[in-house]
Amino acid sequence: MQKNLLAAQTDLFIFSDGPKTYADKASVDAVRQLATQVTGFKTVQVIARDSNMGLANSIISGVTQLVNKYGKVIVFEDDLVSSPYTLQYFNDALAHYANTEQVMHISAYMFPLQDATLPETFFFRAAFSWGWATWARAWKNFEPDIDVLMARFDAEKIHQFSIEGTMNFWKQMQDFKARKNNSWAIRWYASVFLNNGLTLNPAQSLIHNIGHDGTGVHSNIEDTYGVQVAQQAVKYFPDVLQENKPAYNAIKYFLKNRKGNLLQRGLRFAKQLTLKYLPTK
Repeated sequence: MQKNLLAAQTDLFIFSDGPKTYADKASVDAVRQLATQVTGFKTVQVIARDSNMGLANSIISGVTQLVNKYGKVIVFEDDLVSSPYTLQYFNDALAHYANTEQVMHISAYMFPLQDATLPETFFFRAAFSWGWATWARAWKNFEPDIDVLMARFDAEKIHQFSIEGTMNFWKQMQDFKARKNNSWAIRWYASVFLNNGLTLNPAQSLIHNIGHDGTGVHSNIEDTYGVQVAQQAVKYFPDVLQENKPAYNAIKYFLKNRKGNLLQRGLRFAKQLTLKYLPTK
């Protein structure tokens, strides 16, 4: 992110969660030491948690703190590589839709879609969390209570929420309720969806997630979502407030076919097992 064109004009807040166990303390201290050495931004402030809040609570708390103070926030996790124009995209979009209530979320990541005719940016329903931004006016609609959220869904809403069954978004909701994951992001997407919100997305991704090497929380070892980040500034922002149907279809096609045929799935699974269990030199 230091190489972004607006980095030198950006106030950076680094939230460092506390160690889960005493054995983790040395690693956390080392990360915090590196964080204090970050340069290239207007200001850098490290917020070191005294105790371990966990991924979801740490992000929810940090986002709430910053939107309450500044009215808006841009959020990066530590396993993301950005385009030089990512911060410019976020800032331009935050300004463009500042008072547009229906636009609730700005995403910087996009799947490797096959439709080359899509506009530079478009509206979609799902809120992707690999590099994103929002406003206090939208974040006030965030509902952390999974039971409250799930009670508002019927069969048709579940179908639409899951992009016609092509993505496991509803299972993520069920898994959170069963304490099988600790996702803030699925509850944020549900909050946006239930408020008929729109999310802004780039046709060519401005973010690449390198956390799929086995180090990322909630991420598998895979390259399904790998992209080449855009190397040009985003200039177009739609003003018609509706989901882009061709983009919806392109995303649905990608999600439906992303795992490939049975042979491709088997080879990917074998690769994951190899990378996970075989010793490295």
